[in-house]
Amino acid sequence: MNSRFLTNIALALYGGFMVVASQVWAPAVFMWLMFAGGVGAVVLAGSVLIPGRGISQRALDGAIGILGAWTIVAGLVFAGSTVTWLGFASGLAFVGLAVIGLALHELYTERVVHSFEVHAPAAERELAGVN
Repeated sequence: MNSRFLTNIALALYGGFMVVASQVWAPAVFMWLMFAGGVGAVVLAGSVLIPGRGISQRALDGAIGILGAWTIVAGLVFAGSTVTWLGFASGLAFVGLAVIGLALHELYTERVVHSFEVHAPAAERELAGVN
């Protein structure tokens, strides 16, 4: 599997978990989940160092890192219902970034498949008399 796909799926799952957890657990528990998730997002954004990810995915990884850093700060600074709604918003943002990343991955894959289908092998072109 492609690293772009794996990191974006992991981010989507984490974002979805964060959206649900923000509404289920008490703010005192959820703020530590936000902190841990923010650290995980920053580590996940470190995948920008993996070669072959493309410029668009690298920019997306940068945005994920910034959002992860904000999630860490928000989890430690705010309390009560504020941390609940900031965590909810961060979870939605993580899901949104993951969907964008998955769409970019799919577009890249579609472009590769299309280029394989359009160009016939050289041997077939020679048999057909086309150069």
